[in-house]
Amino acid sequence: MKFIKTTEQDSKYNYLEMMSVSSILRNINSEDKTVPLAVEKSLPQIVRLTEQIVEKLKVGGRLFYIGAGTSGRLGILDASECPPTFGVPHEMVVGLIAGGDYAIRKAVEFAEDSTNQGWLDLQKHSITNKDVVVGIAASGTTPYVIAALKKCNEQNIITGCISCNQNSPLSNTAQFPIDVVVGPEFVTGSSRMKAGTAQKLVLNMLSTATMIQLGKVKGNKMVDMQLSNNKLVDRGEKMLVQELKIDQKEASELLLKFGSVRNAIQNYKK
Repeated sequence: MKFIKTTEQDSKYNYLEMMSVSSILRNINSEDKTVPLAVEKSLPQIVRLTEQIVEKLKVGGRLFYIGAGTSGRLGILDASECPPTFGVPHEMVVGLIAGGDYAIRKAVEFAEDSTNQGWLDLQKHSITNKDVVVGIAASGTTPYVIAALKKCNEQNIITGCISCNQNSPLSNTAQFPIDVVVGPEFVTGSSRMKAGTAQKLVLNMLSTATMIQLGKVKGNKMVDMQLSNNKLVDRGEKMLVQELKIDQKEASELLLKFGSVRNAIQNYKK
């Protein structure tokens, strides 16, 4: 199959600068509606990669996301949300971006073109074959990501990827590729839009399904979440009220005593 970079193809819309605000927004929304349907087509691929991640994390492995630009930032976002949401250690899910932490906020010129820095960044975390590395690149052609995954393959480290082009070099490198083909962007080549949305949806699925499989959710509640602000403390109290059939005062006391919803439930009236 010939590789066609649909993320770089011309927008279906033209003369954007002549559109009204209402038309611009309506057309963007119309394009955005297609993204979940594209993700749905990739569900079998998402299942296969998620099962690999679960298997490795259950025996003490870690999940690494590696990307550049928007893709790298989305990986960091998903990784950073796992500890507060599911109460896991910060080192369990790690996001890496070409150019380092500075690149989270400001673009680092040509960082994504390096063919050795990705592997060096992974080595800083003592990467082993107990871990899983997921490359994220809308184009599927980012050298920083592809080279890192190639090195991981050589070291018998499980590799996956999220790309928005069919049959991309990245997809052909990853052992468990996910291709979510969303087509041309509203603004030609602006892959922070539909492609970025698709990547975010897939990342949500990978991490959430994994954490559920690891026992970090009870019923449908985040019982291991970190109680790091008043909103989350209030949510935790409501969980205890519902689960244990107690009043909010007792729930508050239990939460203060045991530090988490799970511990409070497990130690209630022992």
